[in-house]
Amino acid sequence: MSSSSDASPSLRVVFLGTPLFAATCLEQLLKSRHELVGVVTAPDRPAGRGRSLRASDVKKVALQHKLPLAQPEKLKDETFHAQLDAWNADLGVVVAFRMLPEVVWNRPRLGTVNLHGSLLPQYRGAAPIHWAVLNGEKTTGASTFLLKHEIDTGHVLDRVEIPIRPDDTTGVVHDRLLEAGKHLLVRSIDALAEGTANPVPQESLLEDGVVPKEAPKLFKDHGCIDWSRSAEEIHNQIRGLNPFPGAWTTLPSGDTLRVHASERTESDFGGQPGTVHVSKDTLSVSCGNGTLSLTRIQPQGKPAMPIKDFLNGLRTPLRILG
Repeated sequence: MSSSSDASPSLRVVFLGTPLFAATCLEQLLKSRHELVGVVTAPDRPAGRGRSLRASDVKKVALQHKLPLAQPEKLKDETFHAQLDAWNADLGVVVAFRMLPEVVWNRPRLGTVNLHGSLLPQYRGAAPIHWAVLNGEKTTGASTFLLKHEIDTGHVLDRVEIPIRPDDTTGVVHDRLLEAGKHLLVRSIDALAEGTANPVPQESLLEDGVVPKEAPKLFKDHGCIDWSRSAEEIHNQIRGLNPFPGAWTTLPSGDTLRVHASERTESDFGGQPGTVHVSKDTLSVSCGNGTLSLTRIQPQGKPAMPIKDFLNGLRTPLRILG
């Protein structure tokens, strides 16, 4: 019979997160040997047409597993801090949550670990997966790191790399990254528990002369297609903003046309950027360099549809996309 000293060490963990990405990581952590002593998530928010209060995905998992839960409006609230102290966590784990004040992330004796959707120090910021696809990267990944004052700059514990294929959307990469990232997170927590973790400064992970790219928050204007750009750049923009916030262009009528998917084509029809070329079941647009075939679009006020369905219902010819 083995003694208790032979057992793998377990940590008392407080988990902080809100969306589905975080909830999936929480579920993975629940399968580990570590003890979830508390969960912190955003307060319920009005959502939907009825504006009824809706719980976060993380809250739903916490309630399902009867985990202690906190939903502070303000992270510097002393009542919330007293709750954290009562939980007496060894480690904080944060995934897709608000920016934490030091009084929160430095409370557990081992500090707080963050799972970030990029190969740090590349793509620090709010939208790392989007920007990797927008920039046409061939690979990305996830990193675990220890929080410190400056956002996304702490020492890296571990990283995992995944491919980005030429037609992958941000949604596809997100799901692939989540699958890899949730296992990376538990592996990093295990290493901290065992004392085998080796946090390294992010600067040491940069190749000489490489400048880190940023990943700032995205807004609707990022989706406006400039047809004078190259077909490859626009294709990356369309898939990088799918499913959110979406790429779009305007028709001569002033209506907005959302573009959900595209394909690069070898055809070169010439003409000014934005010139439309329609055949029986294809719609191609001349770009500043090359031509792009639009495969799934969403006319204003209508659902998204394959381009063939759109063309079948077209009553007036399309000429120029603004």
